Amino acid sequence: MEALFNSNSEIFTWVLLPVLIFVARICDVSIGTVRIVYVSKGLKVLASVLGFFEVSIWILAIGQIMKHMDNLACFLAYGTGFATGNYFGIMLEEKLSIGTVIMRIIPRDDASDLISFLKSQNFGLTVVDGEGSMGKVKVIFSVIQRTDIDRMISIINSYNPNAFYSVEDVKVVKEGIFHKGESWLSLNIFNFWSKKR
Repeated sequence: MEALFNSNSEIFTWVLLPVLIFVARICDVSIGTVRIVYVSKGLKVLASVLGFFEVSIWILAIGQIMKHMDNLACFLAYGTGFATGNYFGIMLEEKLSIGTVIMRIIPRDDASDLISFLKSQNFGLTVVDGEGSMGKVKVIFSVIQRTDIDRMISIINSYNPNAFYSVEDVKVVKEGIFHKGESWLSLNIFNFWSKKR
C-alpha cells in the first residue's frame, strides 16, 4: 500500500496521478460551468464562492501537470477531465434549474381550456391576439421558474398537443403573478435527487 502512494513509484506516476488529475478537472470544470450560470443570473455571492473552489482545484491539477511534464498519461487525463467536466457541469446545471424563464406558447387549436387551466393553477399569463402564417392565433406569455418547465410542457401537451412553444432565460423579474409551489431550495433538492435515481 505504501508503494501505491510513493510519488516515485510507477503505479503512482502512470495510474494514480492521472486518475487524480482527471477527477480534479471534472470537479473544477463542473463547478466553473455552474459558476458561469450564476454569474449570468447575477448571483454574485454564490458565483464568488464557487470561483474560489474552482480555482483552488485547478491550481492543484495544473501544479501536478507542471511537475510531470514528461507524463503523457497526465496530459490525457487533464484533457479528458476537462471534456468530461463540461458534460457533467451542464447536467448539474440542468438538474439545479435555477432562475426564471419566459415561455411563449402559440396554440394551433382553441386555447381557452389551456388558458383557463393555467390560470386555475396560478400561472401568471399574458394573452394577446396575433397573426401567423396560417391565420389568427393566440399568443400566451408566461414567466415561470425553470423548475416548472416540465410541468408547463406537460400541461400544454395535454390541452393543445400541436402548440408551438419556446423557452428563454430571463435575468430580472419584477412584480407579476408567479406560480406558487414549494420553495426554490426544496424544489431543487428534490429535483436533483429524484433525477439522479
